[in-house]
Amino acid sequence: MGARRTTTARPPVTGFGMGTGRACVTTIPAGREIVIPPGGCTGWHYHRVRLEAVVLAGTLTRVLHDLTVEVHRPGTAFVEPAGIGHIHLGHNLGTEPVVLHVTPRLPEGTPFSIPTPAAAGATPEVCLRHPH
Repeated sequence: MGARRTTTARPPVTGFGMGTGRACVTTIPAGREIVIPPGGCTGWHYHRVRLEAVVLAGTLTRVLHDLTVEVHRPGTAFVEPAGIGHIHLGHNLGTEPVVLHVTPRLPEGTPFSIPTPAAAGATPEVCLRHPH
């Protein structure tokens, strides 16, 4: 797969609480940072557990098990359901790296994703057929 994965522990973020004028501390959930370089593709895979993801940079194009396409721009979030019935791939069709913050609920050492054959009807070029 063409993505780099790292586990990150996010520092607390300080800000103001709900218009009260009082400072509060919010902790961004620990998770993994996924970086997909321009032209990179994750390959077809699925996850053992549900994942929540936020696009921090770049534009991610996902092709789902039924060959529908979802495009996620910076600041957007999405959920990837668990299980073999939800195979998908992520592709970076842009010119800058896609950076994702993903919060899996996995014990340390558990594989993040499970590679799988392509969805029925998908061709090897399936990523490249979809415009950004």
